[in-house]
Amino acid sequence: MKYGAVLFDLDGTLLDTIADLTEAMNDAMATLGHPPRTVEECKIFVGDGVVNFARRALPTEHNDDQTVGRCVKQMRVEYGKRWAQKTRPYPGIGQLLTELERRGVAMAVLSNKPQEFTELMVARLLGDWTFRAVHGARPDVAIKPDPGSALDIAREMGIEPREFLYVGDTDTDMQTAVGAGMFPVGALWGFRPGEELTRHGAKVLISTPGELLGLL
Repeated sequence: MKYGAVLFDLDGTLLDTIADLTEAMNDAMATLGHPPRTVEECKIFVGDGVVNFARRALPTEHNDDQTVGRCVKQMRVEYGKRWAQKTRPYPGIGQLLTELERRGVAMAVLSNKPQEFTELMVARLLGDWTFRAVHGARPDVAIKPDPGSALDIAREMGIEPREFLYVGDTDTDMQTAVGAGMFPVGALWGFRPGEELTRHGAKVLISTPGELLGLL
C-alpha cells in the first residue's frame, strides 16, 4: 500500500503544548481554590477536549458539572493569554513536513482543541507548510475518538481513508484512526506510552518524526 496523505494530531504530535496547557489549567483551578497538577499528570488528562481535561484535573470531589463548567471557562481565558509562551514544534517536525511537501504528500490536522485555537496555532507555529484541512473541536460535531471528523477530512481532500497515515500520540488518536479506516501510527515523542498506543490499535510506533517517511 502506498500512502498519499498524512493526517496529524496536533498536541503531542506536531506541537509540544503540555507546559502551556498545564500552566493554564493550574491557574484556572487556582481561581477556584484547587491545588495544581504536574506536567506528567496533565499528559494523561489531555487529549479528549477541554471539558474532559478539566474534569480529570479537578479533585474528584469537585468535578461536578457546575465546577467543571467554571473551570473550563477560566481555562479558556488563561490559555488564551499564554498558548504560545512555551509551545513549539517537536524536534524533527519541520524537516518531516518539508520532506512530505517535497514528495507531494497531502497533509491535514485533526485536533480536539477548539477550532479557533487549532487554526491559530497551525497558522502561527506551522505556517511554513500547507495543510489542506485543519479541523478542531466544533459545535455539534463529535470529537475524537469518533471517526466522523477524520472521514470529513478525507472527503474534503478527495482522498480515500485507506490512503491516509494517521499519526497521533494517544489512545484517542489510535481509536480514531481505526474507526476511520486509516493506518494508525503511534508517535512515541508525545504524551503517552507505546503500550497504550499499541493496545488501542497502533500498527507501527515511531520514535522520531523522520521515521514516518519509511512508511510511505
